Order: sequence, then C-alpha cells, then structure tokens
Amino acid sequence: MTGAVLTLNSGSSSLKFALFAADSTRTAPELLGKIEGIGRAPAFVAKDAMGRRLPPGTLADLAPGITHEALILRLLPWLDQWLGARAVLAVGHRVVHGGSRFRQPIRMTDAILTELDTLSPLAPLHQPHNLAAIRAIAAWRAEIPQIACFDTGFHATQDPLATRFALPRALHDEGVLRYGFHGLSYEHIANVLPTHLGELAEGRVIAAHLGNGASLCAMRGRKSVATSMGFTALDGLMMGRRCGALDPGVVLYLMQARGMDADQIERLLYHDSGLFGVSGISNSVQVLLDSPHPHAREAVDLYCHKAAGVLAGLIPAIGGLDALVFTAGIGENAAPVRQAICDRLAWLGVALDAQANAANATDIGAPQSTVRVLVLPANEEAVVADACRALLA
Repeated sequence: MTGAVLTLNSGSSSLKFALFAADSTRTAPELLGKIEGIGRAPAFVAKDAMGRRLPPGTLADLAPGITHEALILRLLPWLDQWLGARAVLAVGHRVVHGGSRFRQPIRMTDAILTELDTLSPLAPLHQPHNLAAIRAIAAWRAEIPQIACFDTGFHATQDPLATRFALPRALHDEGVLRYGFHGLSYEHIANVLPTHLGELAEGRVIAAHLGNGASLCAMRGRKSVATSMGFTALDGLMMGRRCGALDPGVVLYLMQARGMDADQIERLLYHDSGLFGVSGISNSVQVLLDSPHPHAREAVDLYCHKAAGVLAGLIPAIGGLDALVFTAGIGENAAPVRQAICDRLAWLGVALDAQANAANATDIGAPQSTVRVLVLPANEEAVVADACRALLA
C-alpha cells in the first residue's frame, strides 16, 4: 500500500498537519507542520523527518483574515507537490467532541457530520473548526476516506458514576454529563507507557496534559478512570485563557448583578481568563516566567497551585499513585512549572531530580521518589494515523 495518510488538527487559531507513510507502523511522521496565528497573522512552518525546515512556497504570505477552510485549500496543493507521485490515501481528523454516541474512530458521512454539528455548543473553540476541515477535504477530493477520531472517546471506559453531575436525572439522560477531553493525547501516553514503566504501566498513573488547554487523566490498567474536564473543555485546571473549575454561582452573579449575556460570559470564560486573565500580560507560561511583573508570578503560582490540587483530588479514584506523566507544550518544556507542581505533591512521596527536570529529560524523578515521574512528548497525530491505517487495511 503506497501513499500517505494525512492528519489534520484544526483548532481555534491554528492548523496542525502531518503526513505518515500508509504502509508503515512508524509513529514518527514524514512531515510535520502547523499554521499558527489564524485570524491575526498566520505563519506557516513545516519540517521533514530529519527536522529540516521546508520552503513555504505559496504559503509564505497569508492574509490576516484568511479562514481555516481557505488555508486548508491552500495547504493541500503544497502537500501534493511535496508528495510527488504518491497520493493521500486517507485523511484523519482530531474531532474534539463525539458526544455519547461516537467513541471509536469512524469514517465520515454526511449524516455523521450533521450529527457532530449539534455538539458544537459543547466545544465552541474547536468543534466548528474540526468539522470545517472535514468539509474542506470533501470539497477537494470527495473520494478520499476521512476518519474522525474523538478526544472524548478515551474516557468512555469510566464508571457511569464518574460521569454524573448531581443534577436532575432528565438532564443526564439528554447528555448533560462529564465527557472528558484530550483523549487522543492520553491514548498515546497509554500506548507508550509500557516502554517506559514496564509492568508499572498497568498500575495507578496520572497523566498531565498541560498546554494552552490543560487537563488530567487518572488511569488504571492504562484505561481512563477519572479526568478533570467535564461537560465542556472549560472545567478542571486553570488554562492559558480558560478559567477551569468555577463556582456556578459566579455565572449567576455575572448574569444577575453585572447584566452580562451568554456571549459575554462565553468570551470571559473561554478567552479572557486563565493565565491571561490573572496576569493581564499573556497566556504563555514562558512569557510569564520571564516577566518580572508580580502579576505574572501570581498567575504561574495559581496555575501550579490549582494543578496540584486537582491532581490530588483524582488519586482516590485510582487508589494511590505509582507514576505521574507530564505531556504537551507546558508539560514537556516548563521545568519550573513541573517543579512547583511536584513540590506541592511531596507529601505523596513525589520528588524530582533538579538536573534531569531542568534538562527536560524523560525520567525526572529523584532516586528517593516513591512515584515515578516522566516527561513524554504528545503525539496525537500518531493515534489518528493509526486509525486511518486500520481502516485502509
């Protein structure tokens, strides 16, 4: 089977893409790239398997107002040119929300696309863009199979009790429940854990996906038992621009005392809160770590304080903690954040090797730590590519 598998992750302000050989099981892509700053100043970057930057060609100068769909239609001929005689055999998409029905990767149809559209209010930052990418590919080459892989799917193994809110049963029955997200990232971590932990991989593990969006997943037997995100991707940890867990009374106050409508509250909770809101400076941890402003320090301290607290709250669900795994942009690269979180977990026996942590090593636990502490790169693209290969096979 010659040709390639294309993976797309279309987010609110970025488009990530990768090409994998269709006839291989390798998790490393042949090409990896992204377009960031969509809606402001789009910037394209792509690298081959050797890490060499590739010329942008027609993607060099992108208009500030260009849409996700238009970007995809510009990207596809560029990928075609890079592939040469080889063809794209399948396209896999990260789709944030699968609701209660879609748990496994599935080949897209018009009917499924319509059903997934109804879930957009539950993931307004991502779902519309995820589905727009599917439509753009269909307009390009309708004959190419497209596979949707769901961020909510990994958490389908949770006990039904873990998915319930203490709300009237009728609301639960119509789908108001805890779904959990970042499932493709956690699935990759679950897949590679045995390589790093051996038999301990089947034990009590918490993975921390810390990026601009952030969540935690408690696993046992490499299956999701509990997670910090719930009905939407707002819940749980403090994030780059999202508030995380919030007393629902605050929302009532904003409506009743401040006269804010749903759109204003959505803007506040999804865009103007988190690291950005607390600091008033940036949603970037690195920018805040480099800043001398006390508000920057407070934002990072609050981020670590909340992360440690939420993490500790997940431990009863798995009966203890054998290993902690950091992944995603902040988790992989922000050593001071990892240190601050783990310092708050010292009562659990967590201890870091300062030198290994500063070097972003894979195994950063100190010899005396009773909990293994790892840093593993996120690779959602490999999970999506594997789903496409399975369909092609």
